Parts: sequence; structure tokens; C-alpha cells
Amino acid sequence: MSLETWLAFFAACWVISLSPGAGAIASMSCGLQYGFWRGYWNALGLQLGLALQIAIVAAGVGAVLAASSTAFYAIKWFGVAYLVYLAVKQWRALPADLSDDAAVRPIGKPLALIFRGFLVNVSNPKALVFMLAVLPQFVNPAEPLVSQYLTLGVTMICVDLIVMAGYTGLASKVLRLLRTPKQQQRMNRTFAGLFVGAAGFLATLHRSTT
Repeated sequence: MSLETWLAFFAACWVISLSPGAGAIASMSCGLQYGFWRGYWNALGLQLGLALQIAIVAAGVGAVLAASSTAFYAIKWFGVAYLVYLAVKQWRALPADLSDDAAVRPIGKPLALIFRGFLVNVSNPKALVFMLAVLPQFVNPAEPLVSQYLTLGVTMICVDLIVMAGYTGLASKVLRLLRTPKQQQRMNRTFAGLFVGAAGFLATLHRSTT
């Protein structure tokens, strides 16, 4: 892979990662609830889901899934259901009174947060079809494919880790401004609405439009 090709892909990764989506919403939600260091486990889960999607595309299975209406819609509706579940969970999240500086944030289990992030990314068929259309454009079929896909995958994951760290950290800083349970409840319900919006967007996707 030439340097020019890699730089073009590197720039594209920033645009893709910075675009608001379910992953960004999930990262901000975790940052708000658990703080940066605990909430960032979610971002690691997002990258596991991203790595799996890249591997599927590299293996050629992505083309089969993209051509299968049943597989596409099964993944899509699972993703819609999971985002709605996250919305309900966020809506019902109990706020903590932070008026006392000694108040402690809720503790999320790392494995649970990793699995949460993994499901958010892996249950988005649009992302899989998108990568199926984009990644091959940066691959030279005359060169070894495995090393090229590894380079693209590592680049995309590294960029996304940085971007999701920004989203998580930004939300964790916002928590310091939410001094009362009522303020936190409003923020939780705002994120619940964002999850519902992401679910609604995913529900409108059709295989023919990808």
C-alpha cells in the first residue's frame, strides 16, 4: 500500500469516526454515567465489533451478507431492538446526588461495558455494507491482501479509539456540571431520546438503499 493511499484512508477514517452515530451516542452515554476511565471500556467493545466487521469484509463474507435480504434485516432489527433497550435503560437510570464532592459515580462492570459496545457496532448492517463498499477502494489486488486489510483495520480502529475517547471524555466532564439528581435525570432522558433516534434511523434503512 502506497503512502498516498494510506493517507487518503487515514483522512477518511477521521471523517467516518467523527460523524455522529450510535457508537458516539453510546460513548457519551457511558462517559456521562461512569466517568472517562470506566466508561471507556465501552469504546473497546466498539472496536471489537469494528474489527469483526473488517474481518468479515476481508474474508469476503460481507458480500454474501450484503446480498442476503434475510441476513440484512435480521441484523438490522436486532440492532433496532438493542438501541431501544439501551434507551429504556438510560431513561430508567437512577441519578446520583453530586452536591456532595464525596459522591461516587455508579460502577459499571468492564466486561458488561465491552459487550455493550460490541453489540452496538456489530448490530449495524449499514456499517458492514458501508465498509464493504469503501475498504476495497483502498486495496491493491496486486499486493498481498491480508497485510493491506490489517493496515486498514489497525488505522481505522486507532482513529476510532481516539475519537471515542473524545466523546467519552467530553461527556464525563459534563457530569461535573450536573450537581443535582434532577439535572442528571434530564440528561439521561436526553440520551435516551438520542438512542431512540438512532434506532429510528436504523429502522428506516433498506438493503436497496445501501
